[in-house]
Amino acid sequence: MILILDFGSQYTQLIARRVREAHVYCEIHPFNLPLERIRAMRPKGIILSGGPASVYAADAPLPDPAVAELGVPVLGICYGMGVLVQNDGGTMARSSHREFGPAELVIDETSSLFAGFSAGEKTGVWMSHGDRLEAMPPGWRVLAHSENSPVAACCDASGRLFAIQFHPEVVHTPRGREILENFVFHMCHARADWTMENFIERECESVRARVGDAGVVCGLSGGVDSTVTAALLHRAIGDQLTCIFVDNGVLRRDEAGTVMRVLGDAMSCRIKAVDASRLFLDRLAGIEDPEKKRKTIGVTFIDVFEAEAKKLQGVRFLAQGTLYPDVIESVSFKGPSATIKSHHNVGGLPERMNLELIEPLRELFKDEVRDLGMALGLPKDVIGRHPFPGPGLAIRILGAVTAERVALVQAADAILHEEVRSAGWYDKVWQMFAVLLPVNTVGVMGDERTYESVVAIRAVDSVDGMTADWSRLPSELLARISSRIINEVKGVNRVVYDISSKPPATIEWE
Repeated sequence: MILILDFGSQYTQLIARRVREAHVYCEIHPFNLPLERIRAMRPKGIILSGGPASVYAADAPLPDPAVAELGVPVLGICYGMGVLVQNDGGTMARSSHREFGPAELVIDETSSLFAGFSAGEKTGVWMSHGDRLEAMPPGWRVLAHSENSPVAACCDASGRLFAIQFHPEVVHTPRGREILENFVFHMCHARADWTMENFIERECESVRARVGDAGVVCGLSGGVDSTVTAALLHRAIGDQLTCIFVDNGVLRRDEAGTVMRVLGDAMSCRIKAVDASRLFLDRLAGIEDPEKKRKTIGVTFIDVFEAEAKKLQGVRFLAQGTLYPDVIESVSFKGPSATIKSHHNVGGLPERMNLELIEPLRELFKDEVRDLGMALGLPKDVIGRHPFPGPGLAIRILGAVTAERVALVQAADAILHEEVRSAGWYDKVWQMFAVLLPVNTVGVMGDERTYESVVAIRAVDSVDGMTADWSRLPSELLARISSRIINEVKGVNRVVYDISSKPPATIEWE
């Protein structure tokens, strides 16, 4: 594995994606991960991410200095560059000219990091920094420079520690993938054995060893994550698995019938449907804070699953479709990274739970889950469904959740999906949904003044949900969606389109 130590960069998850795209397993951990934990992981190499701080600041986040002395290759990116060179006796300082955006990198010396490049060759890179290397550590040498960074890449005398000022993980560095793969393969000598076939074999063995002859219940929502989780567990333990589909009252319109019909045809495992919509809506009554919504739904899910599990013999485990982005976004590292939100699958669980938790997809990004589903033989139309959050429409209804407001956003969302599918855009968009805002606006209908709700439409393009950009849906399509929602959904007189990217926004509104 390759270990990535996170200093709070918005690009840290992209580093992991690039490494995994090379079929090498990697994990992201906070910068202050204890040295004994790092040794126990036995990484083939370590990457230090970028970050918003300056290494020379009094409260700068710094790892254990011995990280660079573990005998494995280390690559410092941007802020990580400052960590490495300062740790070895170099000096970082505020640059007189900040550098944010495209730059031209000139290769001064070929090395294992720049294998495939020639001395004097120029290549485009993406810079995002306000600091620069003022004094090289003893014995280090320059490998590349840019107009504003005399030392844009360097390495120590041993050729084991490498530091670069630019970001190879972003698409704006055209040959960045090549540079990262040089580090992973030429320097770390990692094996490209991170494949879904190997993952299936390894995870099935792990599940069998842990579960033994006990029973497992799996929360099946109809979304990609829970469906793939169920398929993987069925591969591992067969009839020991019982899937439970819970209608929590905040699903898409007609979702319960669709899920039971589609998954019943696609999967051979047992599926039990439970209508708990009244219980969920009662518990959500009066709650407006999004974190309280998530946690309330998480606790209620567990209550329902435990109650259903008691009706089955020998059940000890609850399986959930938790993904790696859920884990990352729910963990608050000291200093650089703050908790964005607690995910239903991670932050919404009660401290006391009678069922042990199994999360077989916890290591995977969203696109890897789709690949896994295909490897498990699931139909493409099931794997291609847009993501749907565990808390459902409760976090797409800003403010109080009531049966009336749920029906309103269900109707708007159904129109959105009908029109996007009809226009042939469904498979071009990564995720789309309607959001009910907690405000009313003035309108005119039939020569009468109205004061009704606003619906926001969100459609994004993404690969794994860690970053996203708003989808450029045709204006004619947006016009039809808006017209239908306003005319067909009683209580709505205005539709707006969200054109925010992630970051700085998140995909969901809550």
